[in-house]
Amino acid sequence: MKKNNSLLKLVFSALFLALAFVIPFLTGQIPEIGSMLCPMHIPVLLCGFICGWPWGLAVGFVAPLLRTMILGMPPLFPKAICMAFELAAYGAVSGLLHKKLPRKKPYIYCSLIVAMIVGRVVWGIAMLTCMGVNGGAFTFAAFIAGAFTNAVPGIIVQIIVIPLLVMVLESPKVKKFKE
Repeated sequence: MKKNNSLLKLVFSALFLALAFVIPFLTGQIPEIGSMLCPMHIPVLLCGFICGWPWGLAVGFVAPLLRTMILGMPPLFPKAICMAFELAAYGAVSGLLHKKLPRKKPYIYCSLIVAMIVGRVVWGIAMLTCMGVNGGAFTFAAFIAGAFTNAVPGIIVQIIVIPLLVMVLESPKVKKFKE
């Protein structure tokens, strides 16, 4: 049974990685709001919740770098590198907290919000580091704009969609199907 569980996590992780690769194509069709929806965040956060923190971390780190290597988007430096650390933090923290906290609705929201905050702080630190290495500046105002102000639509979508999907994917009917 343990081998089947690992295989299932591998398959789900591959699915979440594929979604992180494809969803930006859909949201990118509306340039004004496409990036504000943070399309890669949802599959990575779900991967952490459903597959666990190691899988969430791996999918989060690989997703933006894979898109860059194959499609050239997002640009590697500093965007994809910083996103890799940000998304890895989302996947790791959501998975770790979901494992440690009780499996009840309020704790799903708690895990999600903490993961979103930690990921954004990690992104800010990565941007500060990359911009410093590059001789540029990364101000607190740029951090607030990039991490929160410009991402409000994505934050709202994540807070609505992710807990619902986690509850559905962890429902008794789905668990019975997975066994």
